[in-house]
Amino acid sequence: MEWCLENVWELAAGAMRYIRECEVYISAVATCVLLLFLWYCYRMGRDHSPNYLSGPGRIGGFMSSDCRSRAKGKHGVGVDEQNGFAFCQSPECFRCTSAGESLNQRLYHSLQEYAKRYTWSGMGRVHKGVRDQGRYLNSRRSIQRPEVFFLPDLPSAPFFSREVQRHDVELLEQSFPTLLAEFENIYQPAGPGGAALPPGWRANATPRGQWWTYYLVNQGIPLVPNVRRCPRAWRVLGQLRTFISNNVFGNACFSVLTPGGLISEHYGPTNIRLRCHLGLRVPPSCELVVGGEPQCWSEGSCLLFDDSFLHRAFHEGTSDDGPRVVFMVDLWQPNVAAAERQALDYIFTPARLEDKEGK
Repeated sequence: MEWCLENVWELAAGAMRYIRECEVYISAVATCVLLLFLWYCYRMGRDHSPNYLSGPGRIGGFMSSDCRSRAKGKHGVGVDEQNGFAFCQSPECFRCTSAGESLNQRLYHSLQEYAKRYTWSGMGRVHKGVRDQGRYLNSRRSIQRPEVFFLPDLPSAPFFSREVQRHDVELLEQSFPTLLAEFENIYQPAGPGGAALPPGWRANATPRGQWWTYYLVNQGIPLVPNVRRCPRAWRVLGQLRTFISNNVFGNACFSVLTPGGLISEHYGPTNIRLRCHLGLRVPPSCELVVGGEPQCWSEGSCLLFDDSFLHRAFHEGTSDDGPRVVFMVDLWQPNVAAAERQALDYIFTPARLEDKEGK
């Protein structure tokens, strides 16, 4: 028993000596961990806002095609100059608004507010995108160049399989008769040049032909008079699981392209969404080209594409063919995680951006 107690004592003494010898190493490791933590906090909290170009029509240092087109003038523009720009001519357009403070700074402030209220967890790509947005927008390859916000490290392609948003695609296709009936209730062919458009319809500038849209949701804001005229279509939107309904990148509308019409090639504002077209009326000789890949619509079927890729649409049929009509809805890109969607909804809430515009 005495021998055992002596051994225990020796073991304890040896352990104490070992701990004292290791104190310097433990201190060094703890110091390194502390420095790494401080560096992380600095990187996450630093308001990184390079001196991007600012001014009318510039968003995050990148002038939108809408504003470039208006800067050239509505008249006296050659075909070569006009081709490549599809412009909305709307002063309310989020993509065309100017701010005293760069959009990147305002987005970063909103992200910080979100993180303080909720969490930084899962915000790696969002933080990276907001922090370096100007660099991403200006250095993107020409085939894919979103004009407002680019989420980095997001796998994408010009067209997506219907399986990536199977529930919503099937719901829209099942609602084809309902949506077609809603369209027929509100649509009346306009005169030449879009004169005397029925209430709720908007004419969009095109190099040739006519392109009209009837929005239920425009840049995240429901248009109440239009919604009241299309209650069944509104109910369909409410059943979609991935419809972007809470931020400025979400839209839902009926889109009409007349025979001979061309929607010239342009980029969408972001890569975080998929644009879904449900064909309602699809005559022959209609085509959508995204990222150099052509596809045709089909009545009663959905077509999913990433509109941050360069894209255009045309209708080369005759007047006897009638217009091409699709129901257009913006859905979340499937590779955007749930936590990122929540943060992006917070950052790009229409009311939040309007409040910051006024400050």
